[in-house]
Amino acid sequence: MIEKKAIEFKNVDEILDYAIQAEEEARNFYSSWAKKVTTKAMQEVFESLAGEEGKHKEYLLGVKKGQSLKPSAKEIIDLKISDYTVDIKASSDIDYQDALVLAMKKEKEAFRLYSSLSSMAISEEMKSTFKALAQEEAKHKLRLELIYDEEILREN
Repeated sequence: MIEKKAIEFKNVDEILDYAIQAEEEARNFYSSWAKKVTTKAMQEVFESLAGEEGKHKEYLLGVKKGQSLKPSAKEIIDLKISDYTVDIKASSDIDYQDALVLAMKKEKEAFRLYSSLSSMAISEEMKSTFKALAQEEAKHKLRLELIYDEEILREN
């Protein structure tokens, strides 16, 4: 089970620093898994996700400098596959299926983080920025759930 802990921030910079660190950890996770998977297609998926998480970090660094992001009006579908999977602990010996589950759950947690930050933000710019980042994480989760559906659920 993913350990949840209360996080308290004193100011916007602490929030942004936390989010930047989370994006860096996600990028490292995907980069690491890109080297471990055995199929070229999955390697490309994890490399792509690592790149996208790196972009999110850059977005957040830009926000610290006064930039903002705008969310899309398009709603992201939630297949909720990750809601029906067991929690996985990250380890060097987990298999492809478990790596997908862990990734889906990581994206779900990132979505929740940014959604929560959006609802707590005082300025409209920060609300908009966090909502846009939440949407990005929802897209990642959807992508992983579609892969899981296609490659794991349909094979069983």
